[in-house]
Amino acid sequence: MVQSPHSGNLFSVFLAPSNQPRRPELTSPRPSPIESAADVARAASQGEASPRTLCIGSPVFNDADLSAIAKRDGPASAWHTAFSRHGRDAPKAVHGDFAVGTTAADGSVFLAVDRFAIRTMCYRIQDGALRFSADARELAGTAPEIDPQAIFDYLYFHVIPSPGTIFKHVFRVPPGHCVMFHQGTLTVAPYWVPAFDEPRDVPFEALREEFRGLLRDGVARQLDPGISTGCFLSGGTDSSTVAGLLRDVTGAPARTFSIGFDADGYDEMEYSRIAARHFGAEHHEYYITPDDLVASIPEVAASYDQPFGNSSVLPAFYCARLAREAGVGCVLGGDGGDELFGGNTRYAKQRVFGIYDHLPAALRRGLLEPMAGNRTVARLPLIRKAASYVTQAMVRMPDRMHTYNLLMRLGINEVLSAGFLAGVDADAPSRHQREVYATCTAGSLVNRILAYDWRYTLAETDLPKVVGATALAGVKTGFPLLDDRLVEFSARLPAHYKLNRLKLRWFFKEALRGYLPDQIITKKKQGFGLPFGVWTTRDAALMRLAEDSLRSLGARGIVRGEFIDVLLKQHLHAHPGYYGEIVWIMMMLEQWLQAHAPGYKAA
Repeated sequence: MVQSPHSGNLFSVFLAPSNQPRRPELTSPRPSPIESAADVARAASQGEASPRTLCIGSPVFNDADLSAIAKRDGPASAWHTAFSRHGRDAPKAVHGDFAVGTTAADGSVFLAVDRFAIRTMCYRIQDGALRFSADARELAGTAPEIDPQAIFDYLYFHVIPSPGTIFKHVFRVPPGHCVMFHQGTLTVAPYWVPAFDEPRDVPFEALREEFRGLLRDGVARQLDPGISTGCFLSGGTDSSTVAGLLRDVTGAPARTFSIGFDADGYDEMEYSRIAARHFGAEHHEYYITPDDLVASIPEVAASYDQPFGNSSVLPAFYCARLAREAGVGCVLGGDGGDELFGGNTRYAKQRVFGIYDHLPAALRRGLLEPMAGNRTVARLPLIRKAASYVTQAMVRMPDRMHTYNLLMRLGINEVLSAGFLAGVDADAPSRHQREVYATCTAGSLVNRILAYDWRYTLAETDLPKVVGATALAGVKTGFPLLDDRLVEFSARLPAHYKLNRLKLRWFFKEALRGYLPDQIITKKKQGFGLPFGVWTTRDAALMRLAEDSLRSLGARGIVRGEFIDVLLKQHLHAHPGYYGEIVWIMMMLEQWLQAHAPGYKAA
C-alpha cells in the first residue's frame, strides 16, 4: 500500500493500467460489477506494503471476537479481520456510524459505510490505482473535472446524491453499501436494505415501555465520559425528547442550544424555552442576523467537499458554534424521528392520494380520469379540486412526490442554458428516485415512503448538514434516534401506529405523552428554517451577495441570464419564501465553485 502525499486520510492501491470505470449503478439489490483490466498480482509482486485500513466513526462489532480485537488493537484491526473472514458480508454485523476502507494482502480493496452514511467514503480508479478517501476533493486532483450532470442533479435535489459526486470519475459509497475490488472487478452492492415486519395486533403498552427504554439507551450510547455533551433544541418532539433523556441519563441538567430568527413565521424560540424549562436545562440561545449570513455563507459553502444546498446548514453551524463556545465537545441531534416514526406531512398527503388506487377501475377510467382530462370541465368551480386530485393521484409513486419539484416547476428550459442542458440527462434524477423506491418491498405505503426518506432526507440531506456544520464549528455530533435498535424497532412497529388515519407520528407522541410538554406534542413541525428569501429582499448586503453569486453562475453558462433578471427583480420580491429557495440553491453552488473550481464554465 502506498499512501498518497495529499492527505493522511487518502490511500491508493496500485494496479495495472485500466480504463476509467463507467458511473456505477445508482442503486441495485444485486452486485453491479465494473470491469477493469487490472492485474492485482503484479502489484503484490512489486513489493506492495502491508495492508492498510482507514476507519472513521464509531463502529460497534456485534461479533464477540471482532469486538475484542477492536478493544485490544483498535477498530481498524477489527475491520481488517472482518473483511478477511467475511468479505463483502463484513459490515452486516457492524452497527453504529462508520466508514471504512481496507486492503487485503492479495491487493483486494473493501469499502463500506454505515446504513445512513453518517460517515462517508469516496473512491476513484486512476492511473492504475484504486484510491479512496473520506473527502471527494482529495481524489479530484489539482485540476478537478466538474461533472455537469452532478450540477443538474444538485439543482434538482439541492444535494448531489450518491454514488455521484461533483467530480467526474469520483464516486461516493451509498448508504448501506459496500464496494469491493477483487481481481480486476469492482462491485458496488448493498449489504443492508430496509425491511419491514408489519404486524397488526400488538399491545400499545408493551411497545411504549420498550420504546422508552430504547430511547434512553440510544442517548446513553452516544455519551463519552471524556467529552462534555449537549444537544440541539429546536422545540420539536425529537430534540425535546433528546434533551429530557440527556438529563435522565446523566443526572444533570442538559446543556441545550437553540437558534432564533427575528422574522415572523420563522422563530420558534418560545417552544425551545418551553422544553428547556420543562426539563430544567442549562439553555443557550443565539439569534441569527442577515449580517451573520453574509459573513458565513462563503465559509460554509466551501467547507463541503461538493455543493450542498440545505439552507438549514447555516443555523446548524451557528448552533454548533454556540455549543463549542460554551465548552461542549459533542452535540446530539434529534434527526431521524420523523423518518422512522411517520412525522412528515407528505406521508398523510400520499395516503390520501393512495386511496385512488383502491377505487373500482371502471369508476377511475370511465368517469374520473376523463373528467380530469377535459380542460373545460376541470375548470368548473365544483369540479376543480376533484380534477386536481385525480390528476395527481394518477401519477405513479415515487414520481407523485416530486410533482412540486422546484426546478421542474420553474421549467428547466426557462432556468438553464441550452448549452448546459445539451450535456446532461434531465431524466436521470427521476430514474434515481424510482430505483431507490423500488428497493423497499414493504406492504404499506407509509413504510415504503419512510425507507425512501431514509435515503434522501436522512442520508443525503439532513445528516450531511449536521455532520458538516458541526465539523466546521469544531464539535462532534451524534444521532441517538438513529440507534440501530431504534431503527429495528421502527421496522417492526405496526404501520398504522406511525400514521394513524391521518395523524402523524401517532405512536411516538402517544408513547411520550406525559413526558413531553403538551405544547410540544401538539405544535406543528418547523425546525431551523431560515428566512433567507425574506431577509434578502430587505438587506442590501445579503441581496448583493446573492445577486453577485447568481450573475457569476450565469456567466459560467449554467443559468440563463434572463431567468436571473426575472428571479431577482420580480419573483423574489413577490414571493420571497418560495423563490428564496432557488436563489439560495444557486448562490451556494456558485460559492462552492468559486472556492474549488473558479475557472469552470459549462461546455
